[in-house]
Amino acid sequence: MRRVVITGMGTVSPLGNDVATTWDAVVAGRSGVRQITHFDAAEYRSTIAAEVKGFDPEQHLGPREARRMDPYAQFAVVAAREALADAGLTREAFAAGLGERTAVIIGSGMGGMFTVSEQIHVLDERGPAKVSPFFVPMILPESASSMVAIEYGLKG
Repeated sequence: MRRVVITGMGTVSPLGNDVATTWDAVVAGRSGVRQITHFDAAEYRSTIAAEVKGFDPEQHLGPREARRMDPYAQFAVVAAREALADAGLTREAFAAGLGERTAVIIGSGMGGMFTVSEQIHVLDERGPAKVSPFFVPMILPESASSMVAIEYGLKG
């Protein structure tokens, strides 16, 4: 049998935006489910969800990069950064040859649903010329793993 070794951990979740905060919430038995705050859910049958809270993408990515990624890809990049730092893996190590042997695999059935919803509203309200030129890359399921790979130069 092949073995898997976990060398580092990272997370952005409804329980916390890093491993320590998430783990403390798990151990304390806290739930990440609360009233929906990211949109008006008044007309929905359920008004609760497990949303990521207190995440500022510009703090982690900068304003330009944050605008070019759907939140699911933002979460993936920030969690990957934490995991790689936890593992002691640096950009220098990847640039020195490790990047050629390292791959990124993120399981995702679909991506960018926030962006799809947002850009439909832009199309309806402001017209096709105002739809983001990054729309298609932002909604692809592989955009999260691609953004991590690009950031670290991973080509495996």
